[in-house]
Amino acid sequence: MATREEKRNLESIPVGSLRIIPLESCASLGEKVDSYLVKWRTERENEHKNSLAFAGYQRDSYILGTKVPRFGSGEAKGEILESVRGTDLYIMVDVCNYSLTYSMSGYVNHMSPDDHYQDLKRIIAAVGGKARRITVIMPFLYESRQHKRTARESLDCALALQELVRMGVDNIITFDAHDPRVQNAIPLHGFETVTPAYQFIKGLLKNVKDLKLDSEHMMVISPDEGGMSRAIYIANVLGLDMGMFYKRRDYTRVVNGRNPILAHEFLGTDVEGKDVIIIDDMISSGESMLEVAGELKKRKANRIFVFSTFGLFTNGLEKFDEYYQKGIIDRILTTNVIYQSPELLQREWYISCDMSKYIAYIIDTLNHDSSISDLLVPNERIQNIAARYRNGEMI
Repeated sequence: MATREEKRNLESIPVGSLRIIPLESCASLGEKVDSYLVKWRTERENEHKNSLAFAGYQRDSYILGTKVPRFGSGEAKGEILESVRGTDLYIMVDVCNYSLTYSMSGYVNHMSPDDHYQDLKRIIAAVGGKARRITVIMPFLYESRQHKRTARESLDCALALQELVRMGVDNIITFDAHDPRVQNAIPLHGFETVTPAYQFIKGLLKNVKDLKLDSEHMMVISPDEGGMSRAIYIANVLGLDMGMFYKRRDYTRVVNGRNPILAHEFLGTDVEGKDVIIIDDMISSGESMLEVAGELKKRKANRIFVFSTFGLFTNGLEKFDEYYQKGIIDRILTTNVIYQSPELLQREWYISCDMSKYIAYIIDTLNHDSSISDLLVPNERIQNIAARYRNGEMI
């Protein structure tokens, strides 16, 4: 059977010589992406490979060396270790990687999203406008939860996007943006928000053997009204029923910067005896996700699987361990586009969905200035993998 990369018709001339800069926050993901690109471009037959337009097409590595050294005061500078002139540059950054530290006046500081964003700007500034095109791949969109203004507030996400564009960034690729409408801040530049629906379904089908993919035995649930579109998409593609919860809040009080949730109210058909997929963009503390799982168990749902693009787990993993032990949740699937702690990767209930091949496809295709529509809308691939599972072909 022909592999997917052989089917991709990338005969057009590359925009420029391809180089990728994974910042330290994204180093391991960047290396995986690079290995796919090296493999495909070594194997790809192209009659123009040796022409001037394809100069630098085949390399041992597409990673371009950079570093961001820090001074004792905690200040830093971005350095690029080789020429970027005329390159088609892809800069990868994970603003959620809290595992990295730096020293400031003798104290150890963990890097915050602000630090990572600042390092990204330092590297763009070091490029100094010499690259032919700059694409930033920022899986967790910096400040994406501050996407709209209520009363006297800063619009941080819109400000960040405009700042990147002013610095010369042409395209921004992110995953599951909290609200994609934030792209209205930069209407004349490229902004793609990618949903890893296919990788979630593939991860579930490869790890759980006895699922029945029909509306009699399975349901998709959105834990709030904001995530409805994700649930509707997966339910429609797999032919399942769906439901949603909405949060009843106490708007007379503010606790930890938000109005406390009084109750989760359910809208949808009966979940009794059905396997349930809960899908959301992120697990932060996980509090509302676990409450929703608990509510579904009260309604006699069977197994509960959680899909979430970003597993932040800001309050630790103990609560998830407890819910797993009690049989309230069965599996949690998140992607590797943000930092995953070693403790998380060892958990029995956790399934990691690798996005490196998908990101490599996007970079490879964009470098050839070809359409990525089929990558952004994976209907056909989901249908194929579901059919293989029903036929017992999945390993």
